[in-house]
Amino acid sequence: MIRIAILHYAGPPTIGGVESTIAHHANALLDQGYAVRLIAGNSLKSDDERIECRSNPLFGSSHADILQVKGELDRGEVTPHFHELVQRIEQQLTDALADCAVCIAHNVHSLHKNLALTAALANIGQRGDVRLISWAHDLAWTNPRYERELHAGYPYDLLRQAWPSTQYVTISDMRQAELSALIGLPPEQIPVIHGGIDPPSFLKWTPTMRMLEARLHLLDADGVLLLPARLTRRKNIEFGLRVLADLRQLSQRDYRLVVTGPPGPHNPTNRSYLDDLLALRHELQIEDSAHFVYALSDTAEPLLLDDDTLANLYQVCDALIFPSEQEGFGIPILEAALVRLPVFCSDIPPLRETGQDDVYAFDLAASPRQVAQAILDHLTRETAPRLLVRIRHQFRWDVIVRTQLVPLLKPHGE
Repeated sequence: MIRIAILHYAGPPTIGGVESTIAHHANALLDQGYAVRLIAGNSLKSDDERIECRSNPLFGSSHADILQVKGELDRGEVTPHFHELVQRIEQQLTDALADCAVCIAHNVHSLHKNLALTAALANIGQRGDVRLISWAHDLAWTNPRYERELHAGYPYDLLRQAWPSTQYVTISDMRQAELSALIGLPPEQIPVIHGGIDPPSFLKWTPTMRMLEARLHLLDADGVLLLPARLTRRKNIEFGLRVLADLRQLSQRDYRLVVTGPPGPHNPTNRSYLDDLLALRHELQIEDSAHFVYALSDTAEPLLLDDDTLANLYQVCDALIFPSEQEGFGIPILEAALVRLPVFCSDIPPLRETGQDDVYAFDLAASPRQVAQAILDHLTRETAPRLLVRIRHQFRWDVIVRTQLVPLLKPHGE
């Protein structure tokens, strides 16, 4: 198994943007089949026991020896203390990097928080023991705040030079332009890999929601409609299926429908209704995009969603479709409003009473295509749903690591 080292002055559980990035990279790399070793100056802790942690205060920014040397360097004094510290760190960092194919160093190439660590890493890189990736979040030489702490010559110039055999990465187009001008590499040789988000942890997904995503890949869809109802005829679920088919045909995009409930328990004809729905789903050729949650159980019993998982689904979906022919009240309208889902519902008195003019209410005689067009217009016109889909597709940590980071870990030519 290929082992990847991730190096920074501090790592999790320390709170910060860089530390958070490191934690997410580590977890996503595990999922891609890599072994991961975190190396930092603080006391490291990972939620996953498969992640190896190597803590050494000399790799951080607050050890007494580091602070003494930094004070000297800030005054422009490169003393024997510095050179002795470089030797100590180089030896210990070499040991920490043993058996690692790649070292992803966050800010070590670009900040002066521990220049002895920077110099030691440069020496290791020159020996070719490990391939280096410089992940530049911040640049000392372009920040006026640090102007008085930086001086011409070694070791300060390590922060504004392109190290040989090192892959540079930065986090935004702005940083890419700054770094390119600073170290003299063309921008196209400095990939921009943005930060991301992990929906399951951010939204506190339940194990059931994680299972649903693993089975259905809803986050990869271009939009998801939620129909929270039992499978009974008065819920008019066949209308929702036809709306989905028309929505996919109109848009030529991957829209989905999630129906949350099982067959109703009180009417023996509900089983035949389910058979009708499955036949219609087959006829409309939406078997891979219209999902009945009840059928995703690993047992003979239908899968019933708990309240927390249902709330997770509301947060993941892009619109509520509720085409009921009869309702006493209509709780899903309230639930959708709490998570800011647009509501497309049948124009029946109980739903109109709740939704008033703040929902898209359609006549039960309306064509599914008309409703599909209204949904498509909303999801493509409004900024919030467009942003949400773009974030789901491009800014998930698992996607970022799989599509952008992993290719950089492979030796050139592979």
